[in-house]
Parts: sequence; structure tokens; C-alpha cells
Amino acid sequence: MRKLVVLLLLLLFGITGYAGETFRNPVIYADAPDMSVIRVGDDFYMISTTMHLMPGAPIMKSKDLVNWQIISYVFDQLTDTPNYDLKNGTVYGRGQWASSIRYHNGKFYVFFSPNDHPHKGYVYSATDPAGKWELVSRTPHFHDASLFFDDDGRVYIFYGTGLMTELKSDLSGVKPDGVNMKIFERDPTENGLLEGSQVIKHNGKYYLMMISWPRNGIRREVCYRADKITGPYEKKVILEDAFNTYGGVAQGNIVDAPDGRWYGMFFQDRDAVGRVPMLMPCRWVDGWPMLGDEEGHVPLVMEKPIQGYPETPLVVSDDFNDSKLKLNWQWNHNPLNDSWSLSERSGYLRLKTNRIVDNLYAAPNTISQRMEGTACSGVVSMDISNMKDGDVAGFSAFNGDSGLLSVIMEGNKKYLTMSTSVVELRDSDKAILKVDVVEKERVELTGNIIYLRIDADFSQHRDLATFYYSLDNRNWIKIGTDFKMKFDYKRFFMGTRFAIFNYATKAKGGYVDIDFFNYKRTAL
Repeated sequence: MRKLVVLLLLLLFGITGYAGETFRNPVIYADAPDMSVIRVGDDFYMISTTMHLMPGAPIMKSKDLVNWQIISYVFDQLTDTPNYDLKNGTVYGRGQWASSIRYHNGKFYVFFSPNDHPHKGYVYSATDPAGKWELVSRTPHFHDASLFFDDDGRVYIFYGTGLMTELKSDLSGVKPDGVNMKIFERDPTENGLLEGSQVIKHNGKYYLMMISWPRNGIRREVCYRADKITGPYEKKVILEDAFNTYGGVAQGNIVDAPDGRWYGMFFQDRDAVGRVPMLMPCRWVDGWPMLGDEEGHVPLVMEKPIQGYPETPLVVSDDFNDSKLKLNWQWNHNPLNDSWSLSERSGYLRLKTNRIVDNLYAAPNTISQRMEGTACSGVVSMDISNMKDGDVAGFSAFNGDSGLLSVIMEGNKKYLTMSTSVVELRDSDKAILKVDVVEKERVELTGNIIYLRIDADFSQHRDLATFYYSLDNRNWIKIGTDFKMKFDYKRFFMGTRFAIFNYATKAKGGYVDIDFFNYKRTAL
């Protein structure tokens, strides 16, 4: 009866991250897709996709599979092409894609392969996953690949739609005389690629889990099972559930807890907030890892796998008093590190203009954090006294379709505008072809301290951002119009983010100082 009362309260009030025995799905109501999860001792580790954001390939740690803390990133920057520096194109929606994290002989390993030139994969390793990751090798491109260490010491990559290639035991490259084969043929019920490979070995059998798109159906998770790594493989649908009005849940992997129970972490597309992880039981039935509850559904509310651990926020406030940026921040593309500072003015993040551009999408040193559902709010305090003519600084609900609060310096006057901005990208190199900006409202500013606020509402498919400003951080004035946030896999391929920016359209040398970013979940 007690658990029933808790469940009813959770459903009634929409509570998530509940500090007691239960949690509510999505377990992470923010963009953290393509999860790969492992357990080492009593600790769980997860990696997800952040594409064009830097640093990239976030490593998260948890004690209970519910509360996740970012402990490191695999790399600070990618430098394969100038596009990572917003030169000669961009890498919006590319960069680091679906990765796998593994633990073998006392070391952690990560593999990922950017969906971009030069189409080569990365293998990184670390003894301490919270420390520095070292590049081991560059491999050929393996799409959505799963690194796998077998018991006999041989190493494989599963990738694409049922492809497998053997690597050298030191992971320095492909083994010349190793296994290189297609382990199954896609059956005619599937519509296009199966992808998002994640492989485990359990009780002597090999399990390959993949996302599937059946014809005239919802996305689902399928599993291919074999007694030998080379097959033959048999297939079973292990999850097919249109959860909570947002469609199918798929792509991720399964992991065991120290007590022997198994769980699955798989994501769901949730419109503008992004692709969000769901945590569910994994039940071994006739040797198959069946996901969800006894009826095969993702639970809306379930018991935490391990009790007694505190809530850990994924999006955080920041007063910029530390000597380093909090790990929750990521830059849009590679940052220009000589154009931002935490030390030039103590307690502030200084963002300097560094390149002449004419739109936000081409501007370096835009810094961002995720948004969270079902609703959240971010406030930025900005000192604009050192802006130059033509500078544009502000706060955005940032995506391929963005809503912006922009302080614009025109001559000796400053104006605050609320506008919408939509970018068109070329498919080949993601170069910016066009940016459509529509100004909704403008007010003249006379002071040098401005507070900017964005409220985001992702409940019931609303996906609305609302914009406010204040001169004293107490009295708030709504500006412009509500903005419909969007998720578009052809451009950014990620959820909308809070972003702070400053760029020059006429001359370099101006800067703004950010006193704080205050964040809160306003509805859970």
C-alpha cells in the first residue's frame, strides 16, 4: 500500500529525482543520447553523444543508475578539419557520435567514429576515467560501433547493420588476418538501417543490441544472439513500447547491478528537449534480455536499483568563482581559449569578441548547458559596459531554430532585442548557407548591467521558450513572443540548450562579463 501511495503522488505531482526509494522516467530528462553503460565494482560509468560541443564525449559516473555526475570528457577538442573551428564549414550534428565505453585489464577504453571527414575512428584509454584520456589509435570509420573484448583476449568492433571486424590486440588498428564479416542479413520487416550496436557476453553467449525501425511501426530494440561470435545469430525484439505519448524507446545497452539484477538504459526522442535516457528492468527470459516490466513496458515510476544516494544535478548554476569552468559547460565547436577568461575579473566569466561574423551560428566561444524537462529556467547577469559598436551579446535557447535575447551595440547606443534565428546548412560540409533572423521586440538600454531570463516548458509537447529581462534581478519584463523550440536531426541533431554568446560584427576587442548563471528546474 505504501508503494502505491508513493506512485500515486508521483503521478499526480510529476515528481522526478525523488529522494526516496523511487524515480520517474525519463531518468535523465535532458539530451544524453546513444548511451553506453558499464559497471566496474560498485560504480557505473556512461558515455553519451555531444557531437559539435567541446569538450566532448562526456564520461558520467553513478552509484545507483539514477543520479549521474559528469566526471570528465574524453577530449578537449577535435582537429581533423578546420570545420571544428567554425572555418570553411561547421560540424553541427557531426563530431563525436555514438560511442562505447569498456573496461579491460585495469583500463577504461572508449571508441567513437565521427560521421565526418576524414571518416576515421578514435580509440582512447584511461586508467582513471575521471582523469586524462590518452589517444591510443585512429581506425577506419565504424558507424555506431561497439568495442568488445572477448574472453580469449581477441578484440572486435561491431558496427553498421550487422558488420564485425577484428582489431589488433593492442587496438592499434585492424588485424590484417582477423575476422571481417557480416554476421547477419537484415530481414525484410526492417525499414532501413539497424544501428546503435552494443555488445555484451553473458553466460557464454554473445548479445548484439540494436535500434530497429520496422515498416509501418515504431522504433524498437532488437537483440541478435549467438553461441559463437561469428554466428549464426538469431533475432528477437526485446522492447517495443510507445512510452508516454512520445513514441518508441531504443538504443542503449544493459548492465548488471552488484546484487545480480539487470537493467537497461535506452533513450527516447522527446522533441525539443532532445533524446532522453530511460531506465528499466532487464529480465532474462529463455536466455533473452527482455526489457521493461512484466508486460514489456517502460515503467513510468520504479524503484531505484540501489538505495541511499543523493540527487546529482546534470545542469547547474555557476557564479564563476572557480579557477576552472564547471564540467557541465560545453562550448559550441572548438573554443578560442585566449578569448575567454575566469581570472581577468575575479568572479566573472569574460567573453571577448574574437572573429568578425554576422550571426550566432558562426560565432566562436558560445558556451552552453543542457535544458531539462518538464520545465526549467535560466538567468544570466551580464555586464555590457565594454561592448564595442557592432557587438552582439546575449542569452539564447540555442538550436538550429533559436530564440535569442541579444544586446546589440549600435554606435553609442545599446538595445535589447528578442528575435528568432533559423539556420540553413549545406549537407556536404554543414556550411552555413543562410540565417533568417526575425526581430520581435526591441528596447533601448541605458544601464550597463542587464539580467536575461529564459523559461523553457517541455510539458505535453509544448516546447515553448519565454523571454524576460530585468534591470534589478527582481522585477521581470516579458519581451518578444513565445518561441517554439524544435529538434531537427538534419541540422544540430540535439536538444535545445541554454547558450551565452558574444560576437563582433564590425571590429574585435569588445567583451562582456558574466557574473552568474542561475538555473532551476521549475517543474519536474
